[in-house]
Amino acid sequence: MKRKLLACLLIASAYTVSAQEPADALRFSWLVPSGTARQQAVGGAMTSLGGDLSATFVNPAGLAFYKTGDFVLSPGYGFGKNKSTYLGREESDKYNNFVMGTTGFVAGSSGNPNKKVRNTAFSIAFNTMGKFNSDLLYRGLNTKSSYTQQYLETIQNNNIKDANQLADYYNQTPFNGALAFNAYLLDTVAGGSANNYQFQSRAANIVSTGLLQEQTLRTRGGIYEFALGLAANFNDKLMLGGSIGIPFLNYDKTSNFTEADATENPNNHFNYAIINEQSTTKGAGINAKLGLIYKPAEYWRVGLAFHTPTIYSLTDKYQSYVTADVERSDNVVYTDYSLDYTYNAPAEYKYLLITPYRVMGSVSYVLREIEDVTKQRGFLTADVEYVNYKASSYKTDNSEEGGGSSDGSYLKTLNQAIDKAYKGAFNFKVGGELKFTTLMFRAGAAYYGNPYKDNQGENGHKLNLSGGLGYRDKGYFIDLTYVHSLNKDVNFPYRLQYASYEGAQVKNTAGNVLLTVGFKF
Repeated sequence: MKRKLLACLLIASAYTVSAQEPADALRFSWLVPSGTARQQAVGGAMTSLGGDLSATFVNPAGLAFYKTGDFVLSPGYGFGKNKSTYLGREESDKYNNFVMGTTGFVAGSSGNPNKKVRNTAFSIAFNTMGKFNSDLLYRGLNTKSSYTQQYLETIQNNNIKDANQLADYYNQTPFNGALAFNAYLLDTVAGGSANNYQFQSRAANIVSTGLLQEQTLRTRGGIYEFALGLAANFNDKLMLGGSIGIPFLNYDKTSNFTEADATENPNNHFNYAIINEQSTTKGAGINAKLGLIYKPAEYWRVGLAFHTPTIYSLTDKYQSYVTADVERSDNVVYTDYSLDYTYNAPAEYKYLLITPYRVMGSVSYVLREIEDVTKQRGFLTADVEYVNYKASSYKTDNSEEGGGSSDGSYLKTLNQAIDKAYKGAFNFKVGGELKFTTLMFRAGAAYYGNPYKDNQGENGHKLNLSGGLGYRDKGYFIDLTYVHSLNKDVNFPYRLQYASYEGAQVKNTAGNVLLTVGFKF
């Protein structure tokens, strides 16, 4: 009962710093945006190419090639498989999802060849900037550490010895530590007093004989952006453009971590523990994209683009429970729920997330570059992009009462962790098209570089290989593309300062089929 009263008083303030983690900042910036089927077929390279609605989200200067209007619809379907290796054991899981690529319209003016500004164009478009649909499973035998040791490390770091210090601990860390304490997964060491407690983890006490650990992670959602673009064509040599984007972020995560005594010894005061977390992140942001395309010669195009950081205003909702069987003499298995301390509603916290800027450069070679695009015979294009992933940062939302000094201190620590965990990386995209009157054949590839600093063996990349067909005739067009993705990442169920911990090496194979249907007006 004493534990219950203590946690009840403290947990309401603890939840305000429970949800954010460095991995979220990377998740919301290490993105592979969708697009039109044409753009996706050439590896997503669109910085110097233009003439496609997806330029709104890459380099808006490309809209200036339009002298008429297009209406575009781009539905798609994706599927994938995650293969994970954790502590030498392999597991796999599958998932699928619906995708909406670049959809909207662009309207261009017919132009005046006698004026410096030959023509202008504007667009209103929607695009899926990233999908979070994934199911991940991994398990293994761990003889080095326990999930619960992260709670003990926080106690040690804050030199917590008595109930008041323990209260400070709850105020500064995710409140699963409070739930674990209340479920007797964490306990005091015998022989202590009210002002001089030592704390222990039932699971960590037997780690040398082995803990069977299992993590299931289910994520859903995405980032969906609406944008307004505007571009102008100067003397058919220089195209300038810009767009304003309003991205909407929706992310749902359910995590279930279990560890159990590998020896099945009924007398070592630990049988199993389950830590379940459910969280949602929702909000909206704003960004801008600026760019230019220059034609130094008839067949060549050079493009530059800059994407400002996106400023998100986000709201997290979070709930969890901890179940522990510590082989008590009364055979009671304890479960403690966060909802018991938050008036039966998920804990809620508002904050700001600022994602990194992006810089892009590109060159394209267009076969038979002439005014009449129907006589063009194809192109080759290549993009390079730089993203400084360590520049992501969290800030308190000062409009909310939750934006207190303790929250600010936690987010400062979180930003320092982001700076230590991630680095800048280059992304490369190449593609080409061959055109035979009304039929087009396309192929491309994209490589997204490693955003991790190698602190604990972290390494990741994304590779897309794509191909597609296009048909254009009499005021309409149809494009079909398949993108095959080979991705490598790492997932850590927990991180420790003073003990060894392991991450699951995740290899993802995915496929996406995208269809674009368009009409000219």
